[in-house]
Amino acid sequence: MRYLLVEDNAELADAVVKRLALDGHAIDHAATLAEAEDCLAAASYDLILLDVMLPDGDGRAFLARKRAHLETPVIVLTARAQVSDRVGALDQGADDYITKPFDFSELEARCRAVLRRRGGSARNQISLGAALFDPLAGTLQHGDVTLDLRNREIRLLEVFARHQGQILSKTQVMDHLFSYDAEVTVNAIEVYVGRLRRRIDGMGLRIETVRGLGYRMEADEA
Repeated sequence: MRYLLVEDNAELADAVVKRLALDGHAIDHAATLAEAEDCLAAASYDLILLDVMLPDGDGRAFLARKRAHLETPVIVLTARAQVSDRVGALDQGADDYITKPFDFSELEARCRAVLRRRGGSARNQISLGAALFDPLAGTLQHGDVTLDLRNREIRLLEVFARHQGQILSKTQVMDHLFSYDAEVTVNAIEVYVGRLRRRIDGMGLRIETVRGLGYRMEADEA
């Protein structure tokens, strides 16, 4: 998944980026609301982690302004523990909040929970026709066969799973997998997709090439 972190504390931001990157996520970091605006104008994100107190404004006010046309789930990062502050953040459009200082394990769990809710699921597993994909465990199950996936395979399959049946261009796939500072070409996506195809062969899933448009994943009926 591709996340946008809006946080002016450089030390905390660096720690969050490194921790989430270990899970294979691509993280773009903005230190100000102006930088966040630029990121949102240039890319689409699966999740936004938004600090409240930023050098050029209040993150909650920023969220309230953007919510009319921003569907991306948002977790607010706040040092304010008062109930009224948390309720205010939720009323202004946040999907969840976490108070500083926070444990990274809790942050990761809240990210997963928000993404599950947006996907309409209460579980980590994603049903793909006759197959069951668990991004957290890194497994794909089809019948009696369970396939253990590598980190990049997990994230790539998650992209296709969350856009099942939709056509994704190579650029869109790349945007979901990599941050701005990653030196990756569109041609590399062909390599990653090719490897994933070979790995999931026989698991009831097909990643089709739609000529001139990109890729689409289809699943056998359950």
